[in-house]
Formats: sequence, structure tokens, C-alpha cells
Amino acid sequence: MSVDINPAATHHVPLFITSPGNTDVLMVITAVFLLLLVVAFGLLFLRLHSLPERMAHRGHKLQFEIVAVLCLIALFTHVHAFWIAALLLALVDFPDVGDWMRRIAAGVERIAGMKSAQNSSEPLRMEGHVDGNAGEGAGALSGETESRSVKDKEPTHA
Repeated sequence: MSVDINPAATHHVPLFITSPGNTDVLMVITAVFLLLLVVAFGLLFLRLHSLPERMAHRGHKLQFEIVAVLCLIALFTHVHAFWIAALLLALVDFPDVGDWMRRIAAGVERIAGMKSAQNSSEPLRMEGHVDGNAGEGAGALSGETESRSVKDKEPTHA
């Protein structure tokens, strides 16, 4: 049996039309392109979604962990308000109050004559105190070295 082409059909067939039993090259190319496009779109989406987290990490922000949690919540719940809140938190630069407090505490310890907790691992004690029980009332703060009886060890109020 010979297959005769219909006289109304064209004798020139476009490249994307395949004969029966052969691989459809255009479909394979389209499938690969579509797969690459979906992966690229997913990477772009995740990169954009983690933008506030990367901004907070790059700026060494104190609120980095809060921004990271907000980004994850926004990713899993699809609530865009969490992402906007994370972006705003990543852009705001909060002052490092902890550093000021550490400096103030170190200065007060130096004025009081106490050893700094950062320099030694032992508990803080007054320098003029003999028996090692810091904070026994007014006598321990003034550097009084004489021993007191049990009755006198009751706390005094200033």
C-alpha cells in the first residue's frame, strides 16, 4: 500500500509538524523551556521573598530574627502584611541600647570599686569586705570589716 498525498494538501510541510512515530522536537523544546521558566520564576520569588531577611542580615540589625520569622510566616500563610512588616523592620535601624547599658554598668562598677563581671568569672564582691558575703546591709557597702552578731545581720532599709 502506498500512501498518496491528497492533491489539496501542500507538498511542503512546516518544520514543527512531525511524521507519525517520530519525536515531536518542538514539544520537547517547549517542555524544557517551560520547566526552566518555572524554576527561574520560583527562584526569583524566593529571592524576593527573602529580601527583608537578607537586608537585615547584611546590616547586622538587632531585629534580624524577628524579620526572619515574619518572612517565614508570610511565605507559608501568603499574608503579604507580614512581608511588608518584615521589610519595614529591616529598613529601620534601632539603636543598640544594650551596649549603652553595658557601658553604664561598667562605669558604675568602676565607681563602686567592684570587679567587673566581664573580666572575672567569680561573683561580684566589694573590695573592702572581709568575709566574702556581699550585701549584708549598710556595713558591707561602707567597707566595715568588724564582725556582727546574728541579731545585727537583719536587713536594714535605707
